[in-house]
Amino acid sequence: MGTKNQISIEIPREVLTDVNEKLQECKTLLAPYLQAMTLHEKQSIFKMGDKTVATVQKVKSYMDTNPEFIPAYMDTAEFLKDEAVVTALDPLGNLATQLAADIKDTMMLAGSEAIVGALLYYGTTKEAAAKGIVTAQPIYEDLSKRFSRKTGKREPF
Repeated sequence: MGTKNQISIEIPREVLTDVNEKLQECKTLLAPYLQAMTLHEKQSIFKMGDKTVATVQKVKSYMDTNPEFIPAYMDTAEFLKDEAVVTALDPLGNLATQLAADIKDTMMLAGSEAIVGALLYYGTTKEAAAKGIVTAQPIYEDLSKRFSRKTGKREPF
């Protein structure tokens, strides 16, 4: 039984180390400006999406040309700072999302191929152990713990 190999790469240790250092540097540089939120906080705030980004930017433009409509109780300086942060971080967020997606996809593909190879090896040791090959038995017994199917009913969707 052959398998199609879709990925065949070796990432040099130096590249991984360099990327890790640069990502840590990025995290450190941005740390004073970033704010984490709890799940409850994320669920409870009014969120800005793709359509509302344009709305906020349009409001900013109108505030420049028609300041007479800015409510006296609105903190204009804070509005402008918030809009500037969103505008500045958006390209970084897009880049980080793309990088994370590419890393996850590469890991998924390599992982898929690795587990197929592991299953092939396990199958061979299982067959060898069943045929009485003594050296295969301890390997099969060890691996069978990892490859045993769990008995239990799946929940319907």
